[in-house]
Amino acid sequence: MNLPNRLTIARILLTPFFMAFLLLQFPNGYPIFPHQNIIAAIIFIAASITDSLDGYLARKRHQVTVFGKFMDPLADKLLIAAALISLVELGEVSAWIAWVILGREFAVTGLRAILATDGIVISASKWGKAKMVIQIIAISEILLRDWPFGSLNIPVGQIFLYIALLLTIISGLDYFVKARRSLKH
Repeated sequence: MNLPNRLTIARILLTPFFMAFLLLQFPNGYPIFPHQNIIAAIIFIAASITDSLDGYLARKRHQVTVFGKFMDPLADKLLIAAALISLVELGEVSAWIAWVILGREFAVTGLRAILATDGIVISASKWGKAKMVIQIIAISEILLRDWPFGSLNIPVGQIFLYIALLLTIISGLDYFVKARRSLKH
């Protein structure tokens, strides 16, 4: 159990805490914790940082493991799914946007599993990496109520969410095109 794998596990363990701080409220609808959206945002951002850090450390220290290859993308998907579903429940994200983003994740994960049975591995593309970064920015801005642009009525979080949606579609199509090419060879 090396440090990169511990960071991946930390991301998974932070996810329910993120959701608790974001969603828990008294029966009358008032938040249980003061500024709980800010606390949730801090937890979400900290968990997101572990994503970059665990991959960097695994490569730099030559500690890439089978566990990490499997659990790292799963931890990412759990965090993003938890955030999007929670934000749908709070009325901050349209359900159809969450469905498209999560649908792409399930489709690509399924395709990866199928390709793996044939020994084919398709690495994450620049589109997929950009998608993840923009998703993190979008969710963070929505959680932080578009800080620091909220006072100017600029919906930064929603703007980034639509960019993430576009990148989700592009990266998903890119992955399926690469998979098709790989299967032809």
